[in-house]
Amino acid sequence: MADIRLTEITKSFGTTQVLNGIDLSVRDGEFLTLVGPSGCGKSTLLRIIAGLEDQDGGDVVIGDRNVNRTRASARDLAMVFQSYALYPHLTVQENMLTPLRLRDLTALQRAPVIGPLLAPAPHREIRQQVQRVAEVLKIGDLLHRKPGQLSGGQRQRVALGRAMVRNPVAFLMDEPLSNLDAALRVHMRAELAELHRALGVTFIYVTHDQAEALTMSNRMAVMMGGDLLQLDAPRRVYEDPVDIRVAEFIGSPKINLLPAVVNGAGHVTCEGVRLAHRLESAPGEVTVGIRPEYLGLRDKPGGDSFTGRLVHAENLGADVYLHLSMRDGDYRLIARAAPEALSLPVGAEVNVALVRGAAMVFGRDGRRLRFAEASQQAEVA
Repeated sequence: MADIRLTEITKSFGTTQVLNGIDLSVRDGEFLTLVGPSGCGKSTLLRIIAGLEDQDGGDVVIGDRNVNRTRASARDLAMVFQSYALYPHLTVQENMLTPLRLRDLTALQRAPVIGPLLAPAPHREIRQQVQRVAEVLKIGDLLHRKPGQLSGGQRQRVALGRAMVRNPVAFLMDEPLSNLDAALRVHMRAELAELHRALGVTFIYVTHDQAEALTMSNRMAVMMGGDLLQLDAPRRVYEDPVDIRVAEFIGSPKINLLPAVVNGAGHVTCEGVRLAHRLESAPGEVTVGIRPEYLGLRDKPGGDSFTGRLVHAENLGADVYLHLSMRDGDYRLIARAAPEALSLPVGAEVNVALVRGAAMVFGRDGRRLRFAEASQQAEVA
C-alpha cells in the first residue's frame, strides 16, 4: 500500500480543457471519493491515475515512485469499471483467475492441458487465492456460473473479486454502482464501506451521486469544470462548503439560496430577516444559503421568520419537505417539517424561522464569506 499524489495535473481534448492543474493527495488506506456533475473531469482524472490516459502536464506519484512513464499494467492498481468488464464466456472462477494467470504464469504454464501438469504448485496457489477472495465476498457458490447467470449485485462482487485477487496498492472505481437499481445501490454502498474497512486498502471512487460520496468515503473531493473546489471529510463539505457551487451540489433537497444585503456594519438582512452574526465583508449584495433542516415552522410571522405560500408538501415518511413560494414565485424555500405538516392545505401562508447561526453567506464570486464571530472562534481554537 502507498500514498498517491497528484501535482498540477492538466488535460485537454482538442481545444477543450478538462483538468485545470489538479493537486490531490490520497492517503494510504483511505476511501476517497471524486464527486461532481457529469463532464467535470473526475473520470478523466481517475484514468490518468490508472495509466489509461496520459496527462498533458503534472506528475502522478505512487508511494515514492513517479509513474508518469509507467504503463497501466505496471502501476499495481486495480480498476473496477461501470460495466464490470467481465468475460461473458468464462465462469466466475475463470474471470477471477485470469489476471493471476497473466501475471504469475508463463505462456507455457498457461497452456490449457499441459500447463497445470508442468506447474501444479502455482496453479494450486492461484486457485486458493481465488477461493479466499470468493469467501470474503460471499460468492463461493457462484464460481462455476457465467456472468449472464448472475444478478447485477453478484456481477459487481465478481468484478471486485477479480480486482482483489491481485492484492493491488489501490482500487480505482469508476461509478461501479450506477447500473444497479436504487435498493441494491443502497445495499452495495454499505457492503463497499465494510469491505474497505476489512481490507484497509486505498479506494479512489468516482461518482456523480452525492449520497454515495457522503455515506462511504473518509474524504470527498468535489470537482466542477475541471477544478477541485473542496477536499474534506463528507460532514465538513456538507456543513461548511467553501463555494456556492459545492453548497448547491451537496445536499438533498438542495440548499435554499436567497438574495441578501450587507450594510456598513457587516449585518446581513435577507427577506426582512436580520441574521444573528456579523460579516467581515464590504457592504453590498450577497447570497444567503440555508439548509432545509435548519428551518422550523412558526405559528405567527415575526422579525426572525420567513413567510411563503405552500405550493407542495413532499412526503418522505419520517420527514415532510414543505415547498414555499416567495415574492410571487420569484424564489422557492424548502423547509423540513414533521409529518403533521401534511395537514396544511396547498396555498396556505406558512411561516418558518431560521435556527440561530445556521445560515451561510456567499459573495458575488460564489466564495464563502465568514462571520466575524466564527473567525474569532477559529483563531482561539
